[in-house]
Amino acid sequence: MLKRILAVVGIVIAVILAFKFCEFKKGDDSSLEYNTNLIQQQIVNVGKLVVTEGHFSEVITYKNQQKYMMDMLSFEKKAIVIVNADVAVSYDLHQLKYDIDEANKIITIISIPKEEIKISPDIKYYDVQQSQMNPFTGDDYNKINKSVKANLAKKIDKSSLKSNAQNRLISELSKILILTNTMGWKLEYNGKVIENEKALQQGLKL
Repeated sequence: MLKRILAVVGIVIAVILAFKFCEFKKGDDSSLEYNTNLIQQQIVNVGKLVVTEGHFSEVITYKNQQKYMMDMLSFEKKAIVIVNADVAVSYDLHQLKYDIDEANKIITIISIPKEEIKISPDIKYYDVQQSQMNPFTGDDYNKINKSVKANLAKKIDKSSLKSNAQNRLISELSKILILTNTMGWKLEYNGKVIENEKALQQGLKL
C-alpha cells in the first residue's frame, strides 16, 4: 500500500516537473522570438533613404577655334558658363542585406548599399561669341556638360559632403548596434564583431 502511494506521489511529482520544464522551455522560445522580432523591427526602422545635400558653384570659360587656309584664318567661339548645382549623396538602406542567427544571437550585416551621387546642375551662358563659320552646336553643349560634371565631381571629392553622408549612415546603423548590445546579441560585419561605433566606422572603410 505504501509503495503504491509513493509511486503515485512520484508520478505526480514527475508530471509537475515535466510541466514546469516545458513551461521554462516555452518561455525561452518566446523570449527569443520576441527579441528576434524586436531586432527585425529596428532594422525595418533603419531601412530608409539617408540623404545629405550640398550646393556648389563654378565659372567656366569655354573656347573653341576653327582654323582655315593653313591656319591663316581662324574663327573663335567662346562663352562664360556659370554653374549652380545641387548635389545629393544618399544611401538607400532599404537595400541593406543581413542575416539573423537566432540560435547564436548574432546579426550579420552581409552588405551595405553603395553611395549614390546625384548632381543637378543649373547652367547659364553669358557673353556668348560665335560666327557663322564656327557656331555653337550640340557637340559644344555636350562637351560643356561633361566638363561641368567632371569639375563638380572633383569638388565633391574634396568637400566634406561624402564624409558627412557616411557619418549619417553610421548613425543609422548604430541604432542596430545599440539594440544588439543591449539585448546581449552580437553584430558582425566583414567577418568581425562590431562592438562599438568606432569599430563600425572602421569596418565601413575596409
